[in-house]
Amino acid sequence: MEISKKEYSQLAKEKSPNSTLFVNCLWAFFVGGAICTVGQGLTELYKRLGQTEQAASTWTSITLVFVGVLLTALDLYGKIAKKAGAGTLVPITGFANSVASPAIEFKSEGFILGLGAKMFTIAGPVIVYGTLAGVIYGVILAASGAAR
Repeated sequence: MEISKKEYSQLAKEKSPNSTLFVNCLWAFFVGGAICTVGQGLTELYKRLGQTEQAASTWTSITLVFVGVLLTALDLYGKIAKKAGAGTLVPITGFANSVASPAIEFKSEGFILGLGAKMFTIAGPVIVYGTLAGVIYGVILAASGAAR
Protein backbone atom coordinates (compact mmCIF):
# COMPACT_ATOMS: atom_id res chain seq x y z
CA MET A 1 0.00 0.00 0.00
CA GLU A 2 1.48 3.28 -1.10
CA ILE A 3 0.27 6.62 0.17
CA SER A 4 1.18 10.10 -0.87
CA LYS A 5 3.12 12.53 1.31
CA LYS A 6 -0.06 14.53 1.84
CA GLU A 7 -2.00 11.44 2.99
CA TYR A 8 0.88 10.43 5.27
CA SER A 9 0.99 13.91 6.82
CA GLN A 10 -2.76 13.81 7.43
CA LEU A 11 -2.54 10.32 8.98
CA ALA A 12 0.36 11.34 11.21
CA LYS A 13 -1.51 14.45 12.31
CA GLU A 14 -4.59 12.41 13.24
CA LYS A 15 -2.62 9.80 15.22
CA SER A 16 -0.25 12.18 17.02
CA PRO A 17 -1.31 13.54 20.41
CA ASN A 18 -1.94 17.25 20.61
CA SER A 19 1.08 19.13 21.88
CA THR A 20 0.67 20.99 25.13
CA LEU A 21 3.89 22.98 24.79
CA PHE A 22 2.77 25.88 26.97
CA VAL A 23 1.59 23.58 29.77
CA ASN A 24 4.80 21.52 29.53
CA CYS A 25 6.89 24.68 29.81
CA LEU A 26 4.92 25.78 32.87
CA TRP A 27 5.45 22.40 34.55
CA ALA A 28 9.19 22.53 33.80
CA PHE A 29 9.46 26.10 35.06
CA PHE A 30 7.60 25.51 38.32
CA VAL A 31 9.15 22.14 39.20
CA GLY A 32 12.67 23.33 38.33
CA GLY A 33 12.00 26.49 40.32
CA ALA A 34 10.68 24.47 43.25
CA ILE A 35 13.83 22.32 43.29
CA CYS A 36 16.01 25.44 43.24
CA THR A 37 13.88 27.07 45.95
CA VAL A 38 14.30 24.00 48.15
CA GLY A 39 18.04 24.21 47.50
CA GLN A 40 18.14 27.85 48.55
CA GLY A 41 16.07 27.02 51.62
CA LEU A 42 18.53 24.27 52.55
CA THR A 43 21.44 26.69 52.16
CA GLU A 44 19.76 29.19 54.47
CA LEU A 45 18.97 26.42 56.97
CA TYR A 46 22.57 25.22 57.03
CA LYS A 47 23.80 28.80 57.50
CA ARG A 48 21.43 29.26 60.45
CA LEU A 49 22.86 26.07 61.91
CA GLY A 50 26.27 27.76 61.98
CA GLN A 51 27.82 26.75 58.68
CA THR A 52 29.80 29.19 56.55
CA GLU A 53 28.40 30.17 53.13
CA GLN A 54 30.74 27.73 51.38
CA ALA A 55 30.04 24.86 53.80
CA ALA A 56 26.29 25.49 53.61
CA SER A 57 26.44 25.35 49.80
CA THR A 58 28.41 22.12 49.96
CA TRP A 59 25.92 20.54 52.36
CA THR A 60 23.05 21.70 50.15
CA SER A 61 24.62 20.00 47.13
CA ILE A 62 25.17 16.81 49.10
CA THR A 63 21.58 16.86 50.35
CA LEU A 64 20.10 17.48 46.89
CA VAL A 65 22.20 14.70 45.34
CA PHE A 66 21.11 12.33 48.11
CA VAL A 67 17.44 13.23 47.61
CA GLY A 68 17.78 12.83 43.83
CA VAL A 69 19.32 9.37 44.21
CA LEU A 70 16.76 8.38 46.83
CA LEU A 71 13.84 9.45 44.61
CA THR A 72 15.44 7.55 41.71
CA ALA A 73 15.82 4.42 43.84
CA LEU A 74 12.18 4.67 44.95
CA ASP A 75 11.14 5.02 41.28
CA LEU A 76 9.64 8.46 41.94
CA TYR A 77 12.11 10.69 40.09
CA GLY A 78 11.10 9.27 36.71
CA LYS A 79 7.43 9.92 37.44
CA ILE A 80 8.18 13.52 38.42
CA ALA A 81 10.39 13.95 35.33
CA LYS A 82 7.67 12.57 33.07
CA LYS A 83 5.39 15.42 34.13
CA ALA A 84 7.98 18.17 34.66
CA GLY A 85 10.32 17.37 31.77
CA ALA A 86 13.42 19.55 31.62
CA GLY A 87 12.55 21.14 34.95
CA THR A 88 14.06 18.09 36.65
CA LEU A 89 17.12 17.89 34.41
CA VAL A 90 18.72 21.26 35.02
CA PRO A 91 19.26 21.23 38.81
CA ILE A 92 21.85 19.02 40.49
CA THR A 93 19.15 16.43 41.20
CA GLY A 94 19.04 15.67 37.47
CA PHE A 95 22.74 14.87 37.54
CA ALA A 96 22.22 12.58 40.53
CA ASN A 97 19.40 10.85 38.66
CA SER A 98 21.56 10.37 35.55
CA VAL A 99 24.22 8.62 37.62
CA ALA A 100 21.87 6.53 39.78
CA SER A 101 19.42 5.35 37.08
CA PRO A 102 21.81 3.10 35.12
CA ALA A 103 23.36 1.81 38.33
CA ILE A 104 19.98 0.77 39.71
CA GLU A 105 18.88 -0.66 36.37
CA PHE A 106 21.92 -2.97 36.12
CA LYS A 107 22.35 -3.88 39.81
CA SER A 108 21.16 -7.44 39.10
CA GLU A 109 24.36 -7.98 37.09
CA GLY A 110 26.47 -7.55 40.21
CA PHE A 111 28.51 -4.82 41.83
CA ILE A 112 31.42 -4.84 39.36
CA LEU A 113 29.91 -5.61 35.94
CA GLY A 114 26.50 -4.15 36.70
CA LEU A 115 26.52 -1.33 39.21
CA GLY A 116 30.15 -0.27 38.82
CA ALA A 117 30.34 -0.53 35.04
CA LYS A 118 27.00 1.07 34.24
CA MET A 119 26.89 3.81 36.88
CA PHE A 120 28.50 6.44 34.67
CA THR A 121 26.98 5.39 31.35
CA ILE A 122 25.07 8.65 30.97
CA ALA A 123 27.01 11.06 33.18
CA GLY A 124 30.48 9.62 32.52
CA PRO A 125 31.27 11.56 29.35
CA VAL A 126 30.20 14.81 31.00
CA ILE A 127 32.44 14.13 34.00
CA VAL A 128 35.41 13.07 31.84
CA TYR A 129 35.22 16.00 29.42
CA GLY A 130 34.51 18.48 32.22
CA THR A 131 37.53 17.27 34.16
CA LEU A 132 39.72 17.22 31.05
CA ALA A 133 38.65 20.75 30.09
CA GLY A 134 39.42 21.94 33.64
CA VAL A 135 42.91 20.44 33.46
CA ILE A 136 43.60 21.94 30.04
CA TYR A 137 42.38 25.39 31.11
CA GLY A 138 44.44 25.12 34.29
CA VAL A 139 47.58 24.26 32.34
CA ILE A 140 46.99 27.15 29.95
CA LEU A 141 46.39 29.53 32.86
CA ALA A 142 49.52 28.33 34.67
CA ALA A 143 51.63 28.53 31.51
CA SER A 144 50.47 32.07 30.78
CA GLY A 145 51.57 33.22 34.20
CA ALA A 146 48.11 34.53 35.06
CA ALA A 147 47.90 32.16 38.01
CA ARG A 148 50.52 34.18 39.91
